[in-house]
Amino acid sequence: MDITIHTSSLPHDDPEAALAFYRDTLGFEVRSDVGQGRMRWITVGPADQPGTSILLAPPAADPGITEDERRTITEMMAKGTYGWILLATRDLDATFEKVRAADAEVVQEPTEQPYGIRDCAFRAPAGNLIRIQELR
Repeated sequence: MDITIHTSSLPHDDPEAALAFYRDTLGFEVRSDVGQGRMRWITVGPADQPGTSILLAPPAADPGITEDERRTITEMMAKGTYGWILLATRDLDATFEKVRAADAEVVQEPTEQPYGIRDCAFRAPAGNLIRIQELR
């Protein structure tokens, strides 16, 4: 069997803020940007990994979601408990400083974890937790 990860999804509640973070701060290329206003689906990814993408999508666009579910999603996004992703880099310190310099909300500075990895964490504009671990 030959299976790869093609696209993972994270919610956004402000497409312009999402673009500024994922494109300008993290350095991902924009692969597609469809829709209008707050109802935009934006696909981004690392330039050197054309087969792997992150879809930044409106969180409750599915017409089958109830108003209570929309409210729950909005509350979870505000607390930063709805979406997260784990990224990796060879130079964690330089990456951390670049992301921090862009005024991203720091959740955790680079830390050696007891389970054998070194990582840091930020919160993206929509509240998504972005963990970045160091490749060794």
